[in-house]
Amino acid sequence: MLSLRALVLAWLANSALLVPLCFSFATETATGPKVTIDDIAAGIERHIAEQSETNSGYFRLQYNQKELSLQLVRVHLEYLAGLRGGVSFACVDLVGTDGPVYDVDFFMKGPPGAMSVTETSVHKINGKPLYAWEQRRDGTWRRVRVKNASRRLLGVINGSDEFEFIYRVRLPEIIGEAQLWLPLAASDTFQHVEIKGITTPEPWRELEEPSYANKVFFLKAGPVDSGKTIEIRYCVKGFEKSAYAVRERTPERYLKPESLVPTNETFRAIAQQVTRRKTTDLARARALYDHVIEKLRYAKYGPGWGRGDAVYACDARSGNCSDFHAYFIALARELGIPARFAIGAAIPSERNDGGIDGYHCWAEFFADGKWVPVDISEANKNSSLADYYFGHHPANRFELSKGRDLIVEPQPASGPINLLAYPVAEMDGKPIKVQTDFLFRRLR
Repeated sequence: MLSLRALVLAWLANSALLVPLCFSFATETATGPKVTIDDIAAGIERHIAEQSETNSGYFRLQYNQKELSLQLVRVHLEYLAGLRGGVSFACVDLVGTDGPVYDVDFFMKGPPGAMSVTETSVHKINGKPLYAWEQRRDGTWRRVRVKNASRRLLGVINGSDEFEFIYRVRLPEIIGEAQLWLPLAASDTFQHVEIKGITTPEPWRELEEPSYANKVFFLKAGPVDSGKTIEIRYCVKGFEKSAYAVRERTPERYLKPESLVPTNETFRAIAQQVTRRKTTDLARARALYDHVIEKLRYAKYGPGWGRGDAVYACDARSGNCSDFHAYFIALARELGIPARFAIGAAIPSERNDGGIDGYHCWAEFFADGKWVPVDISEANKNSSLADYYFGHHPANRFELSKGRDLIVEPQPASGPINLLAYPVAEMDGKPIKVQTDFLFRRLR
């Protein structure tokens, strides 16, 4: 297993500086036992639960001269860290009774089972950061207000980027026959991909997905494989993407509806209203882009988000990157503008290794003989980058698959694959969840 230095932040007493520390999955304090990721997760969940129990079911937090009433949504497991001096760090999403989802940084101290919170800080609201972290030459970190932060601190690497990417899956308890479908990333004009190794508990085979030319990893597993790990290790060189021309014989095929990106009168009316008096496809696409940024909030909360469901995004005015781009694609197609979907990972730009907060997705539309890339959810988070993300994808992107409603043979019992970043896994023909981790290490 490759040893990776995760992003860790250690809070110094009476200081705004943070010091990074190398660690694997547990650290040992100078005065006590090892602190594991599970210990930190349990500690922060216990703290929130105890505080909520004494406050009518809500976690209370002072922010911006008012008291927020919050409920736990999730703990970011990839951002938990045990730090020196017995300090631990956790990043947590909580939803407020006032509507927004708050991303809160917690600093804790103490041994496993007896951790206490020493400081809290609201980091993001509906995905929009209030500050970024900058690493100094001496290895310490400091907060930087978003308006003063560089593009790199806000997630953008221009030019090119090189990194190792690890796609790791831990199988659950298997009591029957399990089948898994995973994406196999491939090279194209904007990423050179080399598979350095694949570790599996059972033989696997590669499937062809013809509609979008995806490669798919397929494996069968049984009870003996319970708890075992699948790991795919890549070496990637990514290149910044801007509008590009290709020999596209039938861009019209990207006007066709998909199961969660349908054609309907609601989308048509919205698209026509938003683009009134716009005379070119490029101008119409920009109007739709701005509309999605304005109308949707970024929130991984509530039933229905995260499926790339254009109807859900339109009705709820909320969702994650898959929902943002499904909505944009649906609107564009109603105007006769071909648009397509891709999914993979955004490689962190402000640090050089560690965990990644899940998948990321984006879109492209066809205008004036070129495919134009857009990343609307990132533009929603950072308004200063809205012009950049209309027409660019940074070099620190790793594409795992293209398209929606993917058909392979054998195919899942549930039918065509909605989108393929995390594994599609079934046991005896029924969907099951598997733990999936994305890890990276920058190579330059």
